[in-house]
Amino acid sequence: MNVMTVKSVLMAVFAMAGLSDGVVRPQCSVTIRPATRIQFPAVVHGTMDPNAPGDVDCSSPAHWDGDTMYMFYSTGHPFRSSGSDLLHLSRPSKRVVFDNEAGWTMGGRWIESTYKARDGRLYMWYHNEPPLSPNRTAPRIGTMVSEDNGLNWRDLGIVLEAPQNSNNLRSVNKYFVGGNGDFAVVADGRQEYFYFFISTYHKDKAEQGISVARMRYGDVNRPKGKVFKWYRGRWSEPGIGGHVTTIFPAAVDWHRADVDAFWGPSIHWNTYLQAWVMLLNRAKDKNWAQEGIYISFNHELSDPEGWTKPRKILDAGELEKSKWYPQIIGTGAGTRETDKIAGRTARLFVAGLSKWEIQFLKPTSR
Repeated sequence: MNVMTVKSVLMAVFAMAGLSDGVVRPQCSVTIRPATRIQFPAVVHGTMDPNAPGDVDCSSPAHWDGDTMYMFYSTGHPFRSSGSDLLHLSRPSKRVVFDNEAGWTMGGRWIESTYKARDGRLYMWYHNEPPLSPNRTAPRIGTMVSEDNGLNWRDLGIVLEAPQNSNNLRSVNKYFVGGNGDFAVVADGRQEYFYFFISTYHKDKAEQGISVARMRYGDVNRPKGKVFKWYRGRWSEPGIGGHVTTIFPAAVDWHRADVDAFWGPSIHWNTYLQAWVMLLNRAKDKNWAQEGIYISFNHELSDPEGWTKPRKILDAGELEKSKWYPQIIGTGAGTRETDKIAGRTARLFVAGLSKWEIQFLKPTSR
């Protein structure tokens, strides 16, 4: 690997302020600096060189089982690789199997998040794009379970979907006319709830942006009807067909040519900050051109209003081809760090590529 160069070393400073309790908190900061290039094995298509960099078309979740790290990549269907750590993942990645592939006509499925339970089962949540004419979709979210670290999956069904009649069939958006998708799922530290941070593309601008839902931990094996969306200060709306109150609303309608909106969150627990960290994409037109990568913090998942105002940490000009899907991946094999947990120093990936190290600094007292 060669040490890469970037235009500049970036630092973002942002206040842990403006939270729902009205308390102004001290500032914390994050420093981004150039680092040795790392690229996921990802998905290598057809007769391509299996050792060549593959494609990534969503977040790439990872988990540990014993001394083995597993990671998933998706480009309409998921693939898996494994190894002793982030730097030694197997190539090429291997296609996983769904129990209901035969006869499936409801479009591609992308693994966005995973959770390894103490009983050994692995759960995942997928972004699904049912086909709509002409060549667009309204995504929805489903879940599956695996007994072999994600090589074979049993589908548990759809758990999040936009309300009926919420699509904008006149939308000029390149991909979506509505839907719920492009999300992250994380479990709280108390094993009480799974929290879903979803991108919502409703025809009504008031329901466009980043929204939140949750499900009780004990419902993970029978999730249908058990997910509830956060709406007007309560976890009151059903996952299937319910309405949302956004935590980061779209600035300009998703269905306009000049859309301005955050989407595609990825979230991890930072052991150094003792806080949750969210990364976001920001779309600036109907073709989803990337404006930049943003970051937000919260101390408590159960407080949707507790997230700080997103601040930019990377401009699109610093990215290769202005790609999407930012993630922070912890590199501590001894502490079993992944996309879900990281410490003071970690790697910043975008579209499966990392040219940066990110360091978190605690708030300074005054």
